[in-house]
Amino acid sequence: MLKALFLSVICFITLSCFTFKSIAQAVHPDTVKAGIYVTSIHDIDFKQNQYTADVWLWLKYKNRAFDFVQNLEIPQAKTITKSFSTIDSANGRYYLLMKLQCVMSDTWKINDFPFDRQALRFSLENSQFDKQALIFVPDTLGKHYDPRFTLRGWNIDSFIVATGIKQYETGFGDESLSKPHSEYSAFRVRAVIKRDATDLFWKMFLGMYVAFLISYVCFYIHSDNIDSRFGLSVGSLFAAIGNKYIVDASLPESTSFTLVDLLHGLTLFFIFLVITSSAWSLYLTKQNKIKQANRFDVVAAQVLLFIYVALNVYFISQAKMG
Repeated sequence: MLKALFLSVICFITLSCFTFKSIAQAVHPDTVKAGIYVTSIHDIDFKQNQYTADVWLWLKYKNRAFDFVQNLEIPQAKTITKSFSTIDSANGRYYLLMKLQCVMSDTWKINDFPFDRQALRFSLENSQFDKQALIFVPDTLGKHYDPRFTLRGWNIDSFIVATGIKQYETGFGDESLSKPHSEYSAFRVRAVIKRDATDLFWKMFLGMYVAFLISYVCFYIHSDNIDSRFGLSVGSLFAAIGNKYIVDASLPESTSFTLVDLLHGLTLFFIFLVITSSAWSLYLTKQNKIKQANRFDVVAAQVLLFIYVALNVYFISQAKMG
């Protein structure tokens, strides 16, 4: 009796192990080997928060039902233009190769503009099969971008190809789910780029610095010439404000205080100090303290110029290191 009971238990455990193994094999997701080669990144538009990428994309998989030609999902893409697509099958595996041009939506970090560093993100999913059926595996052989034509005016710091799980807090209308939650495997690309901005910096800020220098010339005009001194200072003030509006027109709205705001604010403040210094010099002149007024102009000119240049060098250096 005990022997029979023991044999029954052994048979039950063995059968259970085979059952669980079969279930595990049944739900084991198929793998899709994905690779990418970026031929060009261009039309980086800060105002519209977008950029355009030309890429070659290839996928290797066994399950024909995946049908990436129809089920390809690029979540951040505004538009996807497919210029080439071919699929081959051999030994029960499918090889899909396609060329895409994608207008990608992204957000920009402009605190250090134009010495900014940006992270461009590109992700790929299958819109019909979640992670229970499909898992991406990255193809890491070879390079993933063409360094000659990918970017102009930017340097690529890093280019990372990886995979992950994208979570959605919705069941997309599937009433069989106990809670509205879905998870999909994602093939991800992250390119970190840094702008080569020396020429662009002078192009954008040269007008601002010229405006400051025009106001600075007031220190070398005799304090009796009140119209000349105040006329130059006020004119340079409006020139600096106009330069800021021109630069801001090419940037997206930002709630943070950026380098552009900092340098223009610094310049406006120092032009205000020049105007204040001119007023004090005029006051000394009206009190018949000509020598004191001249001495004040010389000292104020040197001190303000030194502090202005030092602060500009400091803030620009911090932005370059950031």
